[in-house]
Amino acid sequence: MENLIVRNIEEKDIPSVVDIQIDGWKSAYKGIVDNNILNSMNRNERIEKRKNDYKQNGFIVAELNNQIVGFCRYIDSNKFTPNISNIDCELLALYVKPNLKYNGIGTKLFQFVINEFKSKNKTKMILWCLKNNEPSKKFYAKMGGKIIKERTIEIGEKEYLEVGFEYNI
Repeated sequence: MENLIVRNIEEKDIPSVVDIQIDGWKSAYKGIVDNNILNSMNRNERIEKRKNDYKQNGFIVAELNNQIVGFCRYIDSNKFTPNISNIDCELLALYVKPNLKYNGIGTKLFQFVINEFKSKNKTKMILWCLKNNEPSKKFYAKMGGKIIKERTIEIGEKEYLEVGFEYNI
C-alpha cells in the first residue's frame, strides 16, 4: 500500500466516508448489533450530519488511487471519557472498506493519529470498541492497547457493552 495517502478530510470525501461507515457497520456488527438498526442506516441523513461535523475534530481519510478507502476521527481531549482522569486524547472511529481490510490501511491511519498526538505532547489515548467485535479487538490489541474498562452504550433502543483500550503514547 505504498500509494496510500493519509490526509485531512475534504467536503467532497463525505459521501465515500459515509458509505464506508455504513458498509463497515453492516460487516463488522452483523450478529452483534440488531439487524433493524443495521438495515435502517440512512445514507442521506449521515451525509448531512457529516457536513455539519467534519471540521470539528481530527478527521482524516486514507486515499488509494484517488479513492477513499478508510477514515479516522480523533480528539485531543478526554471529552468523551472524562471519568478516566489520566486519558488526554481519544481515537473516536477507525474504518476501512471491508473488502480492503488486512492490507495495512488501518495501521497507517492508526499510526498517523498516534503521531498527531505525540506532536501535541499527549500521553494516554483511549478508544472504545464493541465487546463482541473480536476482529477489531484483535487489531487494537496488536496495536499495543490494553483493555482497562467496560461500559454500556445504547444503539437504537438496545444496550451493548464496549471495552476501552488504553495506549501509552
